[in-house]
Amino acid sequence: MESTGAAVRTSLRQRLEDRIRGLFSELAKFGTVGAISFLVDIAVFNAVLHVLDKPLTAKVISTLFSATNAFLLNRAWSFKHRQRTSVRREYGLFFVLNVVGLGISLLCLAVSHYVLGFESRLADNISANGVGLVLGTMFRFWSYRRFVWAAPDEVEAASADGDAAAHAVLEDLHDGTIHRP
Repeated sequence: MESTGAAVRTSLRQRLEDRIRGLFSELAKFGTVGAISFLVDIAVFNAVLHVLDKPLTAKVISTLFSATNAFLLNRAWSFKHRQRTSVRREYGLFFVLNVVGLGISLLCLAVSHYVLGFESRLADNISANGVGLVLGTMFRFWSYRRFVWAAPDEVEAASADGDAAAHAVLEDLHDGTIHRP
């Protein structure tokens, strides 16, 4: 009886380790894409801010550029093992979820710039590209995994072959964290 309990604990521990490994793999790729998109965001934000001197407009424009970059890289790399539907559907959802992420960033920028009176470029960058970006990124990672890309049937084979990311996707499908499109 004790060996059955030990086997169950080992199995549960292995499943947890596989899930964490798979989540870490996706998170590392998502973070790399995010870092590249962050550089795009900051470059475009500051270029537009220099020309227009309108921080909210600059943030909207920079987010459009960085979000498109992030979509293309996440689709091709970070979440490539997940379910594919039409690019139109995926980008539509991606766009809507990025609008929410942009709203988080704009709220941080607006509060800092217009409510608290921190009007320097440094303050605008810290609130929009620091605090707002971190909070928006946490939301985006969760929402992309849950709504934009789900697990394909082929993931089952990859999971059986020991692919930790594929195993984590199947676990997420099983427990309802993500849904098939």
